[in-house]
Amino acid sequence: MTAHWNSHDGAPADDTGRPDTEHGMTRRQLMRHTAWFGGAVVLTVAGGQVISQIADAREGTSRGAAGAAAAETGALRFVQVSDSHIGFQGPANTDVAGSFSEAIHQVNALGFRPDFVMHSGDLTHLSTAGQFDQVKQMMTGLRTDRVFTVPGEHDSIGDAGRAYRRAFGSGTLGDGWYSFDTHGVHFIALVNTLSLEKLGHLGNAQIDFVRKDVAGLSSDTPIVVFSHIPLFAMYPKWGWSTDDALKVIALLRRFSSVTCLNGHVHQLFTKTEGNITFHSATTTAYPLPHPGRAPAPTPQVVPARQLKEALGIRTVGYRRGERELAITDQRLI
Repeated sequence: MTAHWNSHDGAPADDTGRPDTEHGMTRRQLMRHTAWFGGAVVLTVAGGQVISQIADAREGTSRGAAGAAAAETGALRFVQVSDSHIGFQGPANTDVAGSFSEAIHQVNALGFRPDFVMHSGDLTHLSTAGQFDQVKQMMTGLRTDRVFTVPGEHDSIGDAGRAYRRAFGSGTLGDGWYSFDTHGVHFIALVNTLSLEKLGHLGNAQIDFVRKDVAGLSSDTPIVVFSHIPLFAMYPKWGWSTDDALKVIALLRRFSSVTCLNGHVHQLFTKTEGNITFHSATTTAYPLPHPGRAPAPTPQVVPARQLKEALGIRTVGYRRGERELAITDQRLI
């Protein structure tokens, strides 16, 4: 599965090479790469290639060698949740705390204890102290060894992220970025939501951090990068891109397997560029429109019975030595 992009205003081209400048991506690509109301999809990332498989969203299991490998003892297994927007009040979801609680319950019912859980931003909706306290308390209910976070733009309202860093920034560098290693994988957590004009922005200090951080790593080290805003040009018209991301991507080109996981867009999307695969995650709060299908990315009201199908969590498995990640997206059940 590869999204075909060209250089025409950052818009992807269809299979004939013609860009869809109205929607930013073709209907065919939307059908291939997004899953508002679909079931879970397993994406095996090996050597920069993405192979899609079918997953059983109700059981939370995946079929195929990748799923089996992830289930083995000693494998790395972690969970990504995103965009809980605690504090949001609106008809798109009148109980975001309730749906986030259900997501936490779903994580705890996976049948294994994740090595860690990553929340990829917009933990809160208005970055108030009370909202940070609430989401932090809620995440103590996760049955996992560690919880990591990166900030979203909603976590940085009015104070350049200071309240976020007081709540979640212990042990981080700069404006909240950091890295860590586990099970033979190197993880990098980036902050691209502070210097927002229209697009996400990393800044020279953070790019220099990445340069130094990966300098001593072998090129066969699997790399996983977390950010809130996508590190590729998903839909720049709505700010769904990072203006200086290519400087970081250039530093990662030498690695044989790189996976970038982001939130922000509230829907699933996958794009592969050589050895680097990008996966946008869904939300636990409310859906946003597909690119170009509305004047702006505002919360979408869907029939109550369909809301959970637009929300979800992501599990990722990795077996040491294989340089392979099995990614399963599950809708909220």
